[in-house]
Amino acid sequence: MEALEVVRDRAGPEPIGIGLILGSGLGRLADAVDGPAIDYADLPGFPHAGVSGHNPRLVIGRFEGRRIAVLGGRAHYYERGEAGVMRPALETLAGLGVRTLFLTNAAGSFRPDIPPGELMLISDHINFSGRNPLIGEPTDARFVNMVDAYDPGLRAELAAAAAAEGVALPEGVYAWYSGPSFETPAEIRALRILGADAVGMSTAPEVILARFLGIRCAAISTITNMVAGMSDEAISHEHTKAMAPLGAAKLERVLRRCLRNLAPA
Repeated sequence: MEALEVVRDRAGPEPIGIGLILGSGLGRLADAVDGPAIDYADLPGFPHAGVSGHNPRLVIGRFEGRRIAVLGGRAHYYERGEAGVMRPALETLAGLGVRTLFLTNAAGSFRPDIPPGELMLISDHINFSGRNPLIGEPTDARFVNMVDAYDPGLRAELAAAAAAEGVALPEGVYAWYSGPSFETPAEIRALRILGADAVGMSTAPEVILARFLGIRCAAISTITNMVAGMSDEAISHEHTKAMAPLGAAKLERVLRRCLRNLAPA
């Protein structure tokens, strides 16, 4: 894999056990990592992450004493209609030794008790888009068991870290909507019936791919808005980018504490 060779050449051969994928407006976390940054454009096969609010760089270095790989941006299904667009990036992380992956995203909330600026720990997801990144995979490995896809042990570690930091971190179910348009009020009503607590346009396909690759996952949503019909605010991508930093500081504290406490894999 050419991308893997480029990364090892620039960042060294030392194994990397933990990966982190950053969502819209959350790029400041990558700046806290002490190590080299590699543009996706320099990594053969990596996606073109062209959404504003994302920083398409792979940063590898030390963060809270751990050697970590941070994907500062993600490509989304709605950019090219490819559910598996992040597969080369995740395969590169797996090749580097990553066996634990933390994912973050910006999402809309269904719950008045999780307003904009707050965080939600994802307990499970609903693939409302109906797309799957493993369509076309020829091996029987495509039949991935998605029970506990959001690892209970990692969720417990994040919950404990949040409690120690005094940060509210309720659990909820995340619904993956294909985008790029936002959801209609009717779709929101349908998702509420299905049991969604938040909705966004990422994360679920990456978790499916990560589980396919044998990587355990945990994910946190930064709430940027209430869903359509629950407030008078105008939902837009600009609003998402403006609101995401409100939860980013809390998210950084939780992740830092969790990584300090996390037992070696």
